[in-house]
Amino acid sequence: MTQFALFRLEGDVLIPQNIARSLWRADQMHGVATSGALARELENRVVAAGRDDLRPARYTVDLFRAPSMGPCSMASTVIREGSRLMLVDATLAQEGEVVARASALFLKATENPTGTVWGPTDAPQPPPVEIAAISEEPRVPIFFSHGVGWSQNFAEHQNGGRKQTWQTALGIVVGEKPTPFQGLAGAADSTSMVVNWGTEGVQYINTDITLAISRVPVSQEIGIAATSWYSHDGIATGTATVFDRLGPVGTSTVTSIANARRSVDFTQHDFSEDSINAG
Repeated sequence: MTQFALFRLEGDVLIPQNIARSLWRADQMHGVATSGALARELENRVVAAGRDDLRPARYTVDLFRAPSMGPCSMASTVIREGSRLMLVDATLAQEGEVVARASALFLKATENPTGTVWGPTDAPQPPPVEIAAISEEPRVPIFFSHGVGWSQNFAEHQNGGRKQTWQTALGIVVGEKPTPFQGLAGAADSTSMVVNWGTEGVQYINTDITLAISRVPVSQEIGIAATSWYSHDGIATGTATVFDRLGPVGTSTVTSIANARRSVDFTQHDFSEDSINAG
């Protein structure tokens, strides 16, 4: 069972742990925690409906209000259920106000039809096992940027290069083993860091996350590799390939707004193993 997690459960309420604290502001909960909690609520709704024949294919979360480090109340609703799909909505509320919402489409897996369809051939790869041993234990994320290679030294990657990350998804609730979908949904918030991180740190804050996946990861180890980034007039959109040790599983996209006054400078933070474990 997971002891190192983003929340502890008190009745039906999720209480953020210190590791859920955002770097944008000390009293703010980060998107990894918000997204992970919403994914857990959505998936639990599908399980409660007895639909073990369905799996997540598309997940979108709107981060329209900065959540605090206060208690989180979760709710979900089945919008549509059919023989091959289920569409579920979920909300995260604090002090009676909804601060984030999510929607997920769960589909029934069958078989691929015959025929050949184009697909990319330059799939991203995990770091070598000498750098990232196969493990689901919590660890500091590993980053790759051109000219630097793979490392856990965040300051080395504060540059204008194209980035990738390899990380182990955090547990959502103390005492619960997160499913691969829950872990992926939380880790997908790192898409913002991968696509928006430049020479002056992260100067854009994402307002959403959209995952489109053909399968869930095989474990809690998740890679995210930037594939595109465009910005005009303080609005940016970035897309990344999501992959595991077997290859790509889909894409993650974030839409962001400029937040230069509160930019996150990763040369000013300690991300050693000791600091992570202390969280």
